[in-house]
Amino acid sequence: MWQSLTYYLFGTLVALFPIANPMGAVVIFYSLTADDSHRYRLKLARKTALNVILVLVTFFLIGKLILDLFGLSLGVLRIAGGLIVGHTAWEMVAAKRKLTTEEQQAAVDQEDISFTPMAIPIISGPGAIGVAIGQATLVREWIDYLGCLLGIGLLGGIVYLFLRLGEPMIEKLGETGMGAMNRILGFLILAISIQLISNGTLELIKNAAPNLLK
Repeated sequence: MWQSLTYYLFGTLVALFPIANPMGAVVIFYSLTADDSHRYRLKLARKTALNVILVLVTFFLIGKLILDLFGLSLGVLRIAGGLIVGHTAWEMVAAKRKLTTEEQQAAVDQEDISFTPMAIPIISGPGAIGVAIGQATLVREWIDYLGCLLGIGLLGGIVYLFLRLGEPMIEKLGETGMGAMNRILGFLILAISIQLISNGTLELIKNAAPNLLK
């Protein structure tokens, strides 16, 4: 039982972490809160982490319902998720900003950025939501559900630590160092997206022509 709990806990965390990319979110968070006090910045970091957990838990719990409602298969979901994740990864590799100049200015003028744009779409965006729904299709027992929920909660805790302790990291690495790390992470996420698309394609072929892959 505990083995299953550990498997789904770390499986969920490992699947979500590179796509949520807390490290990349640090730069955006500190640029949007540059004029805020340290105390208020910590408050926003805590609220952002809680909102990330709320969004991902919600889609995890209603994931199967969404698939049934729209008549979607796991293979289709994996391919769609892979394409979204691939788009996110390409933006990271190409060093494309997640927010446009207009969106950046609007966010700076916004008092509370914890839900939007930080939680959605920067951290728990379409890619992370797709992964959460995908995890929902894999669980069978209550202990599996608990493991996934704990994994999402652990991700939220990591997001909070990154946002709270990220300022020294930005100062040491600088813009060039953060950009390089973001590109490396983007390359790894691009590989994950290709794996998702590959698995989804094999799943569709297996369902359509089960004898073809034998």
